[in-house]
Amino acid sequence: MHTREFDIVVYGASGFTGRLVAEYLAGRRGEPTRWAMAGRDTAKLAAVRDEIGAPRDVPLIAADAAQLQSLRDLATRTRVVLTTVGPYQLYGSDMVAACAETGTDYVDLCGEPAWMRAMIDAHDAEAKKNGARIVFSCGFDSIPFDLGVLFLQTEARKRFGKPFARVKGRVRKMRGTFSGGTAASLKATLAAAARDPNVVALLKDPFSLTPGFQGPKQPSGMKPEYDEDFGSWMAPFVMAAINTRNVHRTNALTGFAFGKDFVYDEMVMTGPGEKGETVARAMAQQGSGMEGDKGPRPGEGPSREERDNGFYDLVFLGVGADGRKLAASVKGDRDPGYGSTSRMIAETALALAADDKVAGGVWTPGAALGLALADRLQKNAGIAFAIEGA
Repeated sequence: MHTREFDIVVYGASGFTGRLVAEYLAGRRGEPTRWAMAGRDTAKLAAVRDEIGAPRDVPLIAADAAQLQSLRDLATRTRVVLTTVGPYQLYGSDMVAACAETGTDYVDLCGEPAWMRAMIDAHDAEAKKNGARIVFSCGFDSIPFDLGVLFLQTEARKRFGKPFARVKGRVRKMRGTFSGGTAASLKATLAAAARDPNVVALLKDPFSLTPGFQGPKQPSGMKPEYDEDFGSWMAPFVMAAINTRNVHRTNALTGFAFGKDFVYDEMVMTGPGEKGETVARAMAQQGSGMEGDKGPRPGEGPSREERDNGFYDLVFLGVGADGRKLAASVKGDRDPGYGSTSRMIAETALALAADDKVAGGVWTPGAALGLALADRLQKNAGIAFAIEGA
């Protein structure tokens, strides 16, 4: 692998999120990284390279999702393909296939569970054979949740000798918008569900990403409810559909480190009393806010000031049958959909490029890189992991 020309190629580097990733890598110090920018239009890539102040010698590679050979050529030149070209169910399948075939590591920002399951079924065996580490969902969906649960459960094992069978993931506070790519992915998923009843079944199944394993019944998280453990009303969380499935996959891939009876859900805290209830009910009624033509379009996003002023504060509460409780927090100092996401996927790619120990296969960030990734994010990407009250 070390003989490859590049450590990382950012595919989709002229798009809004791809550009943020390229800007982050250009300014990243401390790890010498051979990286390149790829996309359909090298003139656009050159303009972005100049605008973000990247060195003039960062190579530019022409690659097009519609031309399989160009994707294969790209995959053979790099250790890791970092792709921001979504919706992945429309533009990602051939890139995953090319990486699995050529033993190339792959990271993306996918939040599309039905497509991910199709990729697991199609390419897991080949990725294992060829040593390709395929890692989906390396942005706000699902790294802070995936690693947040892992962080809490690791501490539970230290303190109590066993993991919690019940964990509640809650968004305490958040400022920032979801990305245009997230909205486009949701629309593509709804369109796929309208065409194919199998997609609907996968979207309903909390264990859709753990082929061969069905765990206990999981809370739906789809209705407003009052939660005594937090003294707050809760509303549905739009990212729960992908995050919870990734957390269950991490559990399965780690030999059921959280147990086979593990129950997990995610919701948004809206506060106590009548006001909290009103907000929770309003949020449940309005849905994700990404349907129709509202929200940012792919390629659009918030200003630098909005990204820098964004943040998120998540809490993960383990509740034991014996009444024991332990909470862990994950806090990010940029907006979730862009500022923090672009750093998370970049650091995941850097971690894979530096790691020869993880075997090939279709992974989650938590199962592949574990708390070493949390340490890296804490050190470089403005994300803090902590045990509450410790």
